[in-house]
Amino acid sequence: MSRQMTGGEALVAGLATHGVDTVFGIPGTHSLPIYPYFQQYGIRHVLTRHEQGAGYAADGYARVSGRPGVVVTTTGPAILNAATAAAQSYSDSVPVLFLSPAVPVDHPGRGNGLLHEVKDQRAAMDAVTAGSHRVHSVQEIPVAVAQAFADMRTGRPRPRHIDVPLDLLDRVASVRLPAPIRVATAIADPAAISEAAHMLADAQFPGIIAGGGVRAAAAELARVAESLGAPVIASTNGKGILPADHPLSLGAGLHHRAVFDFVAECDVLLAIGTELAPSDLFAGGLEFRGKLVRVDIDPAQLLTNAEPDLAIVGDARQALTELALALPARESTQRPAQWRERVSAQAAIEGAPWRSIVDSLAAALGRDGVVAADNAMVSYYGALSNLPGYRPGCFLFPTGLGTLGYGLPAAIGAKLAEPDTPVVALEGDGGLMFTVAELATAAQLGLPLPVLIVDNGGYGEIRNEMAERGDPVHAVDLGHPDFVALGQSLGCHAMTAGDLTEDITNALAADRPTLIHIQSARR
Repeated sequence: MSRQMTGGEALVAGLATHGVDTVFGIPGTHSLPIYPYFQQYGIRHVLTRHEQGAGYAADGYARVSGRPGVVVTTTGPAILNAATAAAQSYSDSVPVLFLSPAVPVDHPGRGNGLLHEVKDQRAAMDAVTAGSHRVHSVQEIPVAVAQAFADMRTGRPRPRHIDVPLDLLDRVASVRLPAPIRVATAIADPAAISEAAHMLADAQFPGIIAGGGVRAAAAELARVAESLGAPVIASTNGKGILPADHPLSLGAGLHHRAVFDFVAECDVLLAIGTELAPSDLFAGGLEFRGKLVRVDIDPAQLLTNAEPDLAIVGDARQALTELALALPARESTQRPAQWRERVSAQAAIEGAPWRSIVDSLAAALGRDGVVAADNAMVSYYGALSNLPGYRPGCFLFPTGLGTLGYGLPAAIGAKLAEPDTPVVALEGDGGLMFTVAELATAAQLGLPLPVLIVDNGGYGEIRNEMAERGDPVHAVDLGHPDFVALGQSLGCHAMTAGDLTEDITNALAADRPTLIHIQSARR
């Protein structure tokens, strides 16, 4: 059924049709025709302080909720501010829909100096997302929204962008709102599943690498691992898919020497929902001496970074369900415990400088907590492999693109997605400054969000890399801002860390964010 509505209403109505209840962004001159309709359609608008923060918050919201995040910006500099966040979501396979007005339908091809005019805004966003689509009529707006949601639910989940000419937003037309498109699960080839089951069942030393693509299939992964008695190591984005206290869990982090040795020992290795990417491995590639079976929703990914002996295109949950049915149970051995001990021992050595922080986090968070971590040494050396994870999406981290400034806004998005879940932002002093203004966002929202600042006086990783190269060490020291005063000035509680477990526990029950400053030695 069609009815008269403006382009702005058609956009918001299309979002509401797809179950959107939260959007992140900042209003601007050209996006004003969208804003009257958010409250009318029951959609909460979260006002961030920067569009990059809006993008990271939507990413965190999507990772925790399992639903696409949504970002609404105005034209030109606003959507370009969000482009880095879009690229991060693309890199880590996170579904986020970016929406922005654009130059008018009949705008001169060579430009005329319109406010916020960009040479080719759509092409800029197309370069950092899975696709950018420019609509050409009011009637097309909700159709484009339906197509974008279908695209984000088909195959590998990645961000999308819709470019809406600004003159369409106030234009009135007869609009029909299409229902959400039903998307079928990619069904793995039964013959390939059968072959994989036989290979794994016959293996003497089976093993599993689980990536972020398995987040929706945690129970199915556990059944396969238990049938095989196979140890499971998770990638960064796969942390928590198999709970840390499961006897077959080797934890998370593919970069340890013990993990390389484990992979080399396996005579059949199942790698599912993982890129096996250099950004997960830190240095070097894995050596597959046995047979490699790869399962992925993305056919192109199956031949990237490691060529498998058996490649299976399919949804992780469906493939693991079928594998579990085809596998006979086998007796347990001491092998998983031995590898678990080796991996955890190496992780403990690597994370020793930050172990007290990580242990305090673990004690305060319990089994259900979520850490949104920035690209900081405390995160990838400390928390990645040493902080126990018990649920999918327990560790939000900007793995592939490796951006700074992710942790705080992602924590805001995660907390809005699951208000009753304990969420902590884990930051370095360098990364925090990229999006520090979002402390004001969290304060305005009244979120009980502990924000841990581990302060080593600058860009510690780059400082160390300069020294290792034998180069002069410079341009990496940031000094020590008064973070407590900064947090208080932006409406937060703020303090220097004391008993950190108690500090975090109290902050999780506070009436607003609590910035906790932790002075750390240079490492």
